[in-house]
Amino acid sequence: MKRINLIILLLLNVIGSNEKAYANTNNFPRPFEEIFPEVGYKSVEEAIKEFEDYFKQDLKLPLRQPPITFTHQFGRFSNLEGDSNDSFEVKFISDKSPENHYKINVHPIKHKISIPDKHVLKLVKLKNGNDATYMNVSGFNILVFERDNWQYFLSIDKRLSRKVTLEMLIDIADSIDY
Repeated sequence: MKRINLIILLLLNVIGSNEKAYANTNNFPRPFEEIFPEVGYKSVEEAIKEFEDYFKQDLKLPLRQPPITFTHQFGRFSNLEGDSNDSFEVKFISDKSPENHYKINVHPIKHKISIPDKHVLKLVKLKNGNDATYMNVSGFNILVFERDNWQYFLSIDKRLSRKVTLEMLIDIADSIDY
């Protein structure tokens, strides 16, 4: 009971105070341009070049993107010296709308990632006849497919599932063929 009285007393003291409070301008979040390079992200073009040079094979990305607004795009080639986790990633994000988060991950097919059945929502066919798997993992809707010795993951924040449907993800995957 004494603890509650103390909290109420402190609140009344703060509310009744005539002193002005000022926000510290140093508390603003750091811009994405500073944060992402610190964890290995760079321009998409630089990351693609590193990936292609390492694997000595061209990488084709979808020409289409989800119909939402992004403020930033970053690329990253994760190279663990022959490890099966070598991958390329493009991240599309918005500092205005945190749910506007779309990723493309690409892995060599020889180290493809198996998909647990418990995450699979639907199996679909792409325009080129290849199979694709639609799943949900950790708050993302993901379309997984293989093409040209690569395994692709197109991931969109689940909060956007009404704006970015499975059919749209299929159209994005199919846009690699143009």
